[in-house]
Amino acid sequence: MKILIIKLSAIGDVIHTLPALNAIRKKYPDAHITWLVEEAASGLIKGHPAIDRILVSKRKQWIKGLSGLSCMNSIKEACDFIKELRGIRYDLVIDFQGLLKSAILAGLSKGKCKAGFGRGMEHQEHSYLFLNKRISPVSMDNHALKRSLMLIDSMGIGCGDIVFNLPVTGHDKRLADDLLDNFLDNSLIRHGIKAPKRLFAVNPVAKWETKLWSNEKFAVLADRLIEQYNARVVFTGSAQDRKIIQSIISDMKQEAADLSGKTSLKVLAAIYERANCLVSTDTGPMHLAAAVGTPVVALFGPTAPWRTGPFGKGHKIIRAGLCCSPCFKRQCSTIDCMKQISVDDVLAGVNKLDLT
Repeated sequence: MKILIIKLSAIGDVIHTLPALNAIRKKYPDAHITWLVEEAASGLIKGHPAIDRILVSKRKQWIKGLSGLSCMNSIKEACDFIKELRGIRYDLVIDFQGLLKSAILAGLSKGKCKAGFGRGMEHQEHSYLFLNKRISPVSMDNHALKRSLMLIDSMGIGCGDIVFNLPVTGHDKRLADDLLDNFLDNSLIRHGIKAPKRLFAVNPVAKWETKLWSNEKFAVLADRLIEQYNARVVFTGSAQDRKIIQSIISDMKQEAADLSGKTSLKVLAAIYERANCLVSTDTGPMHLAAAVGTPVVALFGPTAPWRTGPFGKGHKIIRAGLCCSPCFKRQCSTIDCMKQISVDDVLAGVNKLDLT
């Protein structure tokens, strides 16, 4: 049996689909499973034991190239990708994304059965038109991870335990250890202080402006975590987040490490495995920490934690509780839902965690 899974992006969405992948592999242990993913999240599933083949879409790169000197090269690469996509005739194609960009790829693929949610799902962009097996829609107020499991359950693929099985290798863990140990060892040498009892990771940036908390509050929070818990703090993020993280660290009284842009997704997972806790906005790394079993204190404003919060037990959600939240808006004139979260609110969430 040949199966194609389509989940293109983003990091959190791909993580939320891993339990469904593992359930499919358990149901069909001898199947050949291909996962179609976009480039930004592809490193997350590379080497996953349940996947036989990964197809990587460079959609954003190709679109950007259409307006430049590399126009013909982008067209050729896109055509070669489509040819590769259609090179296998699949028994089952599952569109877990439910957006136009994924539906078009499902339509282009050669598949006997093309399955996904039918008409009625929020933000669906008429993706169901490309399917020949339309599963009855479910409430969006179910967590995103559970919606994926509900989709395959309607196809006779049940799921018992929630298993992510992130393919973090020994090499990934050694790279994470090097980054962390260099910071911790150098800090001890410079300050002559006793070894820290705990390690906190902080991921302060998100793509939506409305999900952001103030840099000043993150600086105060990090200082208080260090003082209260005899801890060390590392900030994580992409290379594009470095300016913000450097601004936060410059406002701190204590020392912290900036790991932005220094890790792959799997090395980042290994770093979170070593941390006692992650404090994060609503963004992909939050889900990465939850997937490796690290307690998360997550700051939520415009989005709904019951839909896309850190999955599992032991996490704490911090919200201001305004009546307009969640609004799911990327722009807002006040962003009060985030501004009204205090440092004390976040510290109270950390204090409630089991940090042993």
